[in-house]
Amino acid sequence: MIQFTRKTDSAPAGAPRVTLTLDQRRRSRLVVVLDDGREAGIRLPRGTTLRDGDCLASEDGQSVLVRAAPECLSRVECGDALALARACYHLGNRHVALQIEPGRLSYLHDHVLDDLVLGLGLPVRVDDGPFEPEPGAYGGQGHGHDH
Repeated sequence: MIQFTRKTDSAPAGAPRVTLTLDQRRRSRLVVVLDDGREAGIRLPRGTTLRDGDCLASEDGQSVLVRAAPECLSRVECGDALALARACYHLGNRHVALQIEPGRLSYLHDHVLDDLVLGLGLPVRVDDGPFEPEPGAYGGQGHGHDH
């Protein structure tokens, strides 16, 4: 089984891909199935979080491209920056991992959190997509709580 043990700057054209959820991308040790069906291991330094587009290398020079898997997300879109900031504040107080983009924020779907956001007067739409939350103010890996 291939063992990917370090991040690298790039993968060669046509390199295999591995599609992982956020939870999987936060783990430093796991067994995965590459998109081409081969089994591989990931053994990275503890605390490493993989992001969509990262590349990994094995000791024998093989590479793999990391892709963020689609996940069930709650998305809030609003042209009112203050309303979005309020939602980010309240969700952040609950240590919810947030993907923040212009006019939109996303978090792993949770009906309780959806009710909180709806209570702030913002619309919530459930959608599938890759999830890339903010890494945290101190360069950390961010964290969320299961709800």
